Amino acid sequence: MKLFLGLLLVSLLAFSMEKVTYAQGETAVPFLLLAPDSRAGGMGESGGGLADNSAAIFWNPAGIAFLSGTEVSITHSNWLPQFNLDLFYDYLTFRKYIDDLSGSVTASVTYMNFGEFVRTDETGPTSLGTFNAFDAALTLGYATKLSSDWGLGFNFRIIHSQLSPQGAGNEQGSGVATTVSFDVATMWRPTKLVLPFIDYDMGKEFSVGVNISNLGPKIYYIDKAQADPIPTNFRLGFAYKLVDDEYNSLIYTLDFSKLLVSRKVSGDNVTARPFYQALFYSWGDKPLSQELKEVVSSMGFEYVYGQPGDFLFALRTGYFYEDPSNGNRKFITLGAGIRYDIYGFDFSYITSSVFKGGDQSPLSDTLRFTVSVGWGAAPETTKGLPRGI
Repeated sequence: MKLFLGLLLVSLLAFSMEKVTYAQGETAVPFLLLAPDSRAGGMGESGGGLADNSAAIFWNPAGIAFLSGTEVSITHSNWLPQFNLDLFYDYLTFRKYIDDLSGSVTASVTYMNFGEFVRTDETGPTSLGTFNAFDAALTLGYATKLSSDWGLGFNFRIIHSQLSPQGAGNEQGSGVATTVSFDVATMWRPTKLVLPFIDYDMGKEFSVGVNISNLGPKIYYIDKAQADPIPTNFRLGFAYKLVDDEYNSLIYTLDFSKLLVSRKVSGDNVTARPFYQALFYSWGDKPLSQELKEVVSSMGFEYVYGQPGDFLFALRTGYFYEDPSNGNRKFITLGAGIRYDIYGFDFSYITSSVFKGGDQSPLSDTLRFTVSVGWGAAPETTKGLPRGI
């Protein structure tokens, strides 16, 4: 059976995602790092500090602790459109505040389709049927407030990867694997924050969040001795409301992220450390200058016109940067959104053609579309970072 085409597609996918490939090796199931929604996707793929809609399940589940009501959303994107491949990505989310739990329960389904492949025998073009390759994840979570200023969020995730239903030739096993992971996140959204010397209160205008995602065991398909780590990721995000009046809002977001994966070299053997060791080793197993180059940065702006509960219109833009020694991806994002009553629609677009040398990212020309419905939220009694549209 020949799976080289499938492996090529997976390699392209890995190259298109945040810090999956690096000097010491690579992680499995890189789809877990995809920026899944159109709103943050239009803001340079930065959402760790804002995280005020159901897509916070990915960016920072602690942000949901500050929300009430119920929301569902679905995002669709045809992936790597430049290559004309049968790749697409879907992301379904749900959140609901429950009084008896003093917090919100959340759920999401992530699905990456790699397309249909023809299985052949080892000797030639004889077809033995077709199969579909895909990766998927089911996430369940909970978010609650520790105080009026602090939120805490947890996710538990089941990850399933099906690259091939059976091995090649006489190989035992198959290209199918399942594992689990969890996320831990916190968010600080102060109601009062007075800056020294200038005596300015940034309360209700500023938030900062930390999310450590995909903590879990390594995954393997056929040979357990060759198991690969899943993409454990650290994200630090900020959000600041620059403008807020009756009809206008302008928010700035800034994210920094780093893959927390480390490999141990012993003679000719190179093995990935368990995630609980990599959490620490990944910050110091290389020179500091190299560690800093592995930090991916992104930022964005969102302008919203209108009044909550009525009609809202948003324009977004952002910038994504990766060091030249660590992938050299950089691109600009654009986006827009509308919300009327309980219904919302958002889209985002990626371009890197404005940079010297033309398209430098395989994600260039990628479009994401999101439809959301949110209802039952308690009226805001104080000004704060506005809720996502």
